[in-house]
Amino acid sequence: MMQNEGRFFISKDFPQSLRNLFSAALITLGLGYVFAMIQVYETHAGLDGNPGINANDIAIAYSGNVNTSRLTTALLGPMSGNAPSRERRAIMDWATDGADKAQYEASIKTIIDNRCLRCHDGSEAGAPLMVTYEQLAEFAKPDTGMSLATLVRVSHIHLFGMTFIFFIMGFIFSHARVRPAWLKHVAMIGPFAMMITDIGSWYLTKLNPEFAWIIIGSGAIMGMCFAVEWCVSFYQIWFSRRT
Repeated sequence: MMQNEGRFFISKDFPQSLRNLFSAALITLGLGYVFAMIQVYETHAGLDGNPGINANDIAIAYSGNVNTSRLTTALLGPMSGNAPSRERRAIMDWATDGADKAQYEASIKTIIDNRCLRCHDGSEAGAPLMVTYEQLAEFAKPDTGMSLATLVRVSHIHLFGMTFIFFIMGFIFSHARVRPAWLKHVAMIGPFAMMITDIGSWYLTKLNPEFAWIIIGSGAIMGMCFAVEWCVSFYQIWFSRRT
């Protein structure tokens, strides 16, 4: 255990090597969190057809929208920048009108070949195949949201990954001097509780779109805890007066 004359090291008393190490970790994790938020925005914004991100977008991502197709949802959201609006509208109208095979061969296939097969030809891991009419037609069916298999896969990835992130953040933050002590404990344990709440809410939102607000709330609290841990730790490492 790191000790200094019989007591646990606090951030301001770190030797230079630990200050450098922990600061590098904080900066890297901070950048990673920012890019994660950008990715969330890019993935979910516009799923309801409106600019920006809101609770409807989150609900659609998990519970779907039976009034439209997965293809349309993607073209309104994360795939909106991959083709001109005229071509996206042609694909969406085709899906809405029943995904006719003759129309696909006449006009839609050319758009897909030029705009989509750069990623959806099987060369990119995780990107669904859209090489044939049958493969594309599957995405023209009503949008039922994330499948249970996808939710389980993403859940275990997030649980493992986020646990490591917040363990590292919590370990660094444990050396900070915070009063009252309960506030420090909340900031350290809060992200883990919110992580479980957030992921559990994915499944609830699949059943009822109203639970999207819990996803938003738990994510916001998780972000606030991250910000508190980051700012307090970095400040005390470099700007608190050493004893």
